[in-house]
Amino acid sequence: MLPSLPDPFRFTGSTSRYPGGSKRAGVPSRSRIDHVVIIDDYSTARGGATALSVLSAKLFRGLDIPVTYICGDDGANAELAALGVSIVRLNSRDLINAERAKAFVAGIHNVFAVRMIATWIRTNDTPNTSYHVHGWSKILSPAIFKALVPVARRCVVHAHDFFTACPNGAFFDYQAQTICLRRPLGVSCITTACDKRSYSHKLWRVARGSNLVRLLRNQADFGRIVLLHEKMASFFLRAGYQPERLTTIRNPIAPLSSERVEAEANDEFVFIGRLDEEKGVEDAVAATRRAGARLCVIGDGPLMERVAASGDHVRTVGWQSHAEIGQTIRQASALLMPSRYPEPFGLVAIEAAGSGIPVIMSRGAFLAEEMEGAGIALTCDTTDERAFADTLTAFREMPKHEIRLMSERAFRLSPNLASTHEEWRDALLAEYQSLISTNVMPEPSDAVMIQGALS
Repeated sequence: MLPSLPDPFRFTGSTSRYPGGSKRAGVPSRSRIDHVVIIDDYSTARGGATALSVLSAKLFRGLDIPVTYICGDDGANAELAALGVSIVRLNSRDLINAERAKAFVAGIHNVFAVRMIATWIRTNDTPNTSYHVHGWSKILSPAIFKALVPVARRCVVHAHDFFTACPNGAFFDYQAQTICLRRPLGVSCITTACDKRSYSHKLWRVARGSNLVRLLRNQADFGRIVLLHEKMASFFLRAGYQPERLTTIRNPIAPLSSERVEAEANDEFVFIGRLDEEKGVEDAVAATRRAGARLCVIGDGPLMERVAASGDHVRTVGWQSHAEIGQTIRQASALLMPSRYPEPFGLVAIEAAGSGIPVIMSRGAFLAEEMEGAGIALTCDTTDERAFADTLTAFREMPKHEIRLMSERAFRLSPNLASTHEEWRDALLAEYQSLISTNVMPEPSDAVMIQGALS
């Protein structure tokens, strides 16, 4: 059994320091949260979304709030279990590793995920239980929103990427290698072969996207869609979401190094992230080769083999923990973030900058304007090899004292572009509070709705 929550649980929140903070007027200053249910494909971090879902569980447990973590994988997270987090697992494989025929069906509507979540709600839900969906696209599928309908008004959906708005998950045409401005699931969208694999795979994504529209977008009772940056809103509005459903809570950061990296003393660029086309790692490899510069690549993914064999100027170190990255970047002069798609946040850019490492990034990244304006980043068209290489050369030719000043500004100012762990936690709790009605018992029809989800 989870420890009981002190009664009453009082939460006062904190005022966000970042633009577009989500502290809302009218949120009760005193409210009891019985339970927080976190839902994600994975229980251990394979990317930023799961890292944040796990972090939220830890932060809530730090306030002695009971937490249940519902996941699609095997739930093997000993750290969460040690903190008293109740883990409910589907014990399934992600779509990319599953049998093709099963993945085809489960990716659109995973009936086992529906039953798992609906059963938990039927057995454990209270009027003051909050639900937070962090990830669904790799295992759980849009079907989970069918199970969540009875508690939709207390449900927060986190848009760590664009999958809740775009079938491709990126507003990016992989075939044309351009940002996509089409209306998601409109005629032009459906007839465009923009998928990185094939048009038939695009049609599968359309089917899944249509299911998501039916179960989430068109269900106005779902409480809140949390965006990572204010600039994401226009994409979600184009996808048909109503503005009152959208709120922005910027990601929390933990610098990669507690001490400033002396970037002015180094001469190696670093890339940190998933080695996939849309992240632009191949653009970083090509630009550093043209500029005669060295590149350290931290991360893993489909392009790992190609990147590792791309030349002597590149060294690959694979996936590393946060602490290990902190050691590797001691040799970095600047971080490269050449995302080809509209990067929703770019947490790694702020984490690197918070360690004193200047950033050279795509002009299209949502953080680019702010970081360049703060004097801690340079921006360019990173898909243009010559322009990218020229920017790298210009940076390397900067006087050492200018790079040092850039590094010092980054170390000092970058935290202002995000939130602290505590501010992020409090902003999430403020959203939960705003959605919870402490005086309303479950609707009589809820049992029928849950039973329907189980069928």
